[in-house]
Amino acid sequence: MPDKTLSNYFYGDEATQFTYFRIPCQLITHPRFKHLSTDSKLLYGMLLDRMSLSVKNEWYDDTGRVYIYYTVDEICDSLTCGRDKAMKLLAELDAKKGVGLIERVKQGQGKPTKIYVKRFTTRTIPEITVSSSPEPFAPISKVGKADVQKLKCTLCQGQNKK
Repeated sequence: MPDKTLSNYFYGDEATQFTYFRIPCQLITHPRFKHLSTDSKLLYGMLLDRMSLSVKNEWYDDTGRVYIYYTVDEICDSLTCGRDKAMKLLAELDAKKGVGLIERVKQGQGKPTKIYVKRFTTRTIPEITVSSSPEPFAPISKVGKADVQKLKCTLCQGQNKK
């Protein structure tokens, strides 16, 4: 049997055969996240990936928020790390102790902790200004045919009209 050699290069669409974790660029570039370890950023990408499974399983709370289950043991296995490190990474991401990218809700004895993966971007809600008095009604003046301008098409100029 001939020996197989490993190629150093990808050819064609070979790179598309793999599954990837998506880590948002803002976790790398934004000053708010600079202090996070690369392992916690990787874990956040893994948690985001797990969200698609939760959506498929319809794991929503009473308010419609998606949650995931990802136990500390599973994190240890996925990242090949010890329990202490996995707990430290979760704490870095947690809303109570860390940057606020996840929220953990304990379920009670023997049940896994629900993890809510939070947005890494902020949304600004525009202020609604309420005027104290309504605007007075103003009737629309009539527009006559003479007031309407004709549109001149610059693309059609010079072409024969049918």
